[in-house]
Amino acid sequence: MKNDNLKNQYRVNEQIRAHEVRIVGDDIESTVMPLHKALNLADEKGLDLVEISPTAVPPVCRLIEYSKFLYQLKKRQKEQKAKQVKIDVKEIRFGPQTDDHDYNFKLKHAISFLQDGDKVKAYVFFKGRSILFKEQGEILLLRFAKDLEDYGKLEMMPLLEGKRMTIMVAPKKATPAKKEKPVVKPQEPKKEEKSE
Repeated sequence: MKNDNLKNQYRVNEQIRAHEVRIVGDDIESTVMPLHKALNLADEKGLDLVEISPTAVPPVCRLIEYSKFLYQLKKRQKEQKAKQVKIDVKEIRFGPQTDDHDYNFKLKHAISFLQDGDKVKAYVFFKGRSILFKEQGEILLLRFAKDLEDYGKLEMMPLLEGKRMTIMVAPKKATPAKKEKPVVKPQEPKKEEKSE
């Protein structure tokens, strides 16, 4: 399926519609020529004419084996995908009247999530009439954000959405530790003994 998307993305040989094209290749200088001459040149070299930039004037075509061209594209996409940093969002749920032991337990987990580079979405869920304690929920979330200041930064203030009050904390960027220069004490000049 992915191969079909790549194959249909580029025009090859007779599929190219322009009258003139700019030819580029590994051993060819960039030149503009009529399409029929470019197709003849590709045929002579046993290569394909692949339109790599259709919006340019004239369109840019490359002399290359089409299968090799697709392979290079897939390889490049795979490398880019490997370089991407994936950030997960971990959720932590509180009640409006969460006691200290549960709070500390969830705080410890949030710290480990942030140290692993994940975002933390903390929310207070209000059941039934507990919505009357939304001020307590807001205070709890602000306390949670303050306790995580060393590990992450608050992305959004407490926001009430239906029966949930939510905050989002993103991990801080790791900054390289500064090396302290050793303090060198100046030496006192030695006293010379006088000999008489």
